[in-house]
Amino acid sequence: MRPIKDILVAPVMSEKSSGLRFSENNYVFKVSTSTNKIEIKRAVEKRFNVIVDEVRTVNVRGKMKNVRGVAGRASSWKKAYIKVHQGQSISEFEGA
Repeated sequence: MRPIKDILVAPVMSEKSSGLRFSENNYVFKVSTSTNKIEIKRAVEKRFNVIVDEVRTVNVRGKMKNVRGVAGRASSWKKAYIKVHQGQSISEFEGA
C-alpha cells in the first residue's frame, strides 16, 4: 500500500461539504487521481481510526481559465465522499 500522504491530498472545506458532514456524516477529501475506493477506505480508516461505511469518488474536470488573453485549463482532480459509521467522527474537522 502507498503512503497515506500520497492518497489523501487535502480535506475539502466548503459550504456543501460542511453541510454533508452534519447531515449525513460524510467527509470530503481531495485524493490522488490514481487511487481507487479500496485504497481510500483503508487510508482513512488507518489515519483517523474510524470505520468507513461507503466511499464515493468524483473526477472533477479543471475549469477553463484565461491568463493575459491566452486560454488554458486548470488541472483536473479527484474528490472522495467518505461516509463514516454512525456515532463516529473525524477529529480534524471538529475545529473547522
